[in-house]
Amino acid sequence: MRLLVFFDLPVVTNREKREYRRFRTFLLNEGYDMLQFSVYSRVCHGHEATDKHLARLKRNLPPRGSIRAMVVTEKQYAKMQLLLGEPTAQEKKITSTQLTLF
Repeated sequence: MRLLVFFDLPVVTNREKREYRRFRTFLLNEGYDMLQFSVYSRVCHGHEATDKHLARLKRNLPPRGSIRAMVVTEKQYAKMQLLLGEPTAQEKKITSTQLTLF
């Protein structure tokens, strides 16, 4: 399964910029990969792991902004189409078919 996180955070004041950096660093330290500037993805092995990571995410939310999370299966994730641009370096390293081996 994949946990996708989408966010728009204010970055006008220094405090807002600090909160943005703190949240982004949290995501990276938790094993999320950046798909696009404000879209991050993490592999979760089962519903229990998904629930655990959603709870950790909720405990580390910034005070303001808009953040959404969506859980998709690997099969659904693999059907995502890149319409313009290049795959990220992480996407080139690990394909969804490789993840099914774990």
